[in-house]
Amino acid sequence: MRPTDITIREAGLFLVEMPPARATLKFGAATKSDAKPAAPRPGFIPHVRVRLENGAGRSAFGWGAIPIGVQWSWPLSQATDQIRSDAMVQLMREFCRLATDTQPAGHPLDVFHDLESELSALSRQAVAAVGLDEAMPYLASLISLSPLDAAIHDGFGVVNGIDTYAGYGPDHLGDLERYLGPAFAGKYLSQYLRPTYRPWIPVFHLVGGADRLLRCEVDESDPQDGVPNSLDHWIEQDGLICIKIKLTGTDLAWDLDRALAVEAVARETQARLGITELHLTTDMNEQAPGPDYIVEFLHKLRERRPSAYDALLYVEQPTERDLSAHRFDMRPIAALKPVIADESLMTIADFDLALELGWSGVALKTCKCHSHAVLCVAKAEAAGAPYMVQDLTNTGLGLIHSVGLAARSNTMMGVEANSRQFRPAWNAPEAEVHPHTFQPVKGRVSTETYGAVGLGYRIEEIGRPVFR
Repeated sequence: MRPTDITIREAGLFLVEMPPARATLKFGAATKSDAKPAAPRPGFIPHVRVRLENGAGRSAFGWGAIPIGVQWSWPLSQATDQIRSDAMVQLMREFCRLATDTQPAGHPLDVFHDLESELSALSRQAVAAVGLDEAMPYLASLISLSPLDAAIHDGFGVVNGIDTYAGYGPDHLGDLERYLGPAFAGKYLSQYLRPTYRPWIPVFHLVGGADRLLRCEVDESDPQDGVPNSLDHWIEQDGLICIKIKLTGTDLAWDLDRALAVEAVARETQARLGITELHLTTDMNEQAPGPDYIVEFLHKLRERRPSAYDALLYVEQPTERDLSAHRFDMRPIAALKPVIADESLMTIADFDLALELGWSGVALKTCKCHSHAVLCVAKAEAAGAPYMVQDLTNTGLGLIHSVGLAARSNTMMGVEANSRQFRPAWNAPEAEVHPHTFQPVKGRVSTETYGAVGLGYRIEEIGRPVFR
């Protein structure tokens, strides 16, 4: 046992109330502007607090907070959103119980390795407890584990008085063979991560299928809260250089027109501001029938406007998430633009299968567990595969965490940070301490205010009642 190894003494779940989003995001099967948005609903953000004890007998708390994202992680179901959310909350409670009752001392990656092995059995118990007669998808189970996993990594740093990422070298953690196989014998996680946070990184702005592009399109149906409602206004406020475009994957003409309209508005607005840098990505959220659709989209995009094609960094998750059931050859896409797996990436085996099928790289999300994300960084770096750190509209601590992960890795281009668009008011307590994690400057967000221990939250300074 190392002096820095941790034992979980307490683990508790707190459901922090959250008002409705100021606007509704259209994605996936309901992307086009003629789809009526559902009414925004109130909800909650799960927060997990752990009390850890290290080998030296010191005790400290760690925190994690990740949104549930049931419509993204569990989309195919006859059950209501509420029932599925109840099942995921029940699973979070089961993970907290198991972590406290059975986990031996070890590194956070060891704890994750053991908890992940129980994921399927615990998820069956959780759905049964809420009276649901269907299986919970693996992705929803991972999200249910993620706040606890984040809290353990944060607490590991706090209890040992170190930056969490400084705890991934040989002084604190064995080599990666246990987690990634013989190819990683003698290799350490710290080799694949940056030794310090990048102080500023580009931020991606999300353009949903129903989002306004111009101020002249805004009307009384849009929020009247002083926050931008159109792409040009967002660019003016935040100096944006990176934009992610939600597309249908089923209507080629609409997808082309939308991508070209976004590029045109972005460049015209940037030109007025003296900004010359623009990066675009597209996300069809699994709706494309196959690679041929994407290849045709890319060819036509290049034909109609080469500047839009040149600005396109990558194509994200165009086809259905189950790689084993849909073994598309993605190499024709990858020959034109990198194609990035998001919903398809849930396990290390999924990473290997994606590369085998010709996907270029992967999208990492803290909601799939911090442990999984940092291990995938090692896999990607070793394979020379591009990767991004993306977001599940992370709020509060979740956004601090996600931006931090991106800043400690070599992402393709920055990080997503969508809650500034949808829940800026709710983020206020964390934004008081980390203003430029939540409010970009010249299209970039900052980690300069991050603390020196744990995941950098500076939790004692954040004026949210749950932390008291």
